[in-house]
Amino acid sequence: MVESLADIFNVGAKYIIPLLLAVIPCYGLVVKKVKVYEVFVEGAKEGFNIAIRIIPFLVAFLVAIGMFRASGALDILIGILAPALNFIGFPPENLLLALMRPLSGSGSFGLLADLVKQYGPDSLFAKIGATMFGSTETTFYVLAVYFGSVGVKKVRHALLAGLIADLVGIFSAVYICQLLFG
Repeated sequence: MVESLADIFNVGAKYIIPLLLAVIPCYGLVVKKVKVYEVFVEGAKEGFNIAIRIIPFLVAFLVAIGMFRASGALDILIGILAPALNFIGFPPENLLLALMRPLSGSGSFGLLADLVKQYGPDSLFAKIGATMFGSTETTFYVLAVYFGSVGVKKVRHALLAGLIADLVGIFSAVYICQLLFG
């Protein structure tokens, strides 16, 4: 019974996206009487205009990240915080990923790949890093891109909520991985 249910889910997983890509436009065309192609093209035009508006935010953001890493300030920060991190049970090896994750998805993915390469995929550091990567968000990137695209300038409550959620994700990843794998 379990194998047949798993087989059903595996077959369903292969066809769910193509099915949705066929059903949604048909529903809009037949049931809602929407000119699907024309609406799609208008949405694509709007998306392109939004992309043009957010480019300055992205450039500023990426330059700031590059300057922070290249200056060596990140390495100094890790060296200063390592004793306190060890005291609370947070592996200093994962600090760089924890600091980078709210800033950059690709940067944090590169750091996760470095953890896996350096310590191995089955190491506690790699497992904490992967869990941290999956349970947090690129908060500053999201705020810069999404709020910048619609012209929102005051992000104080969204920023605080996002950073609190990131902290919960980071410390939960450490705690749960140490509980399960440590």
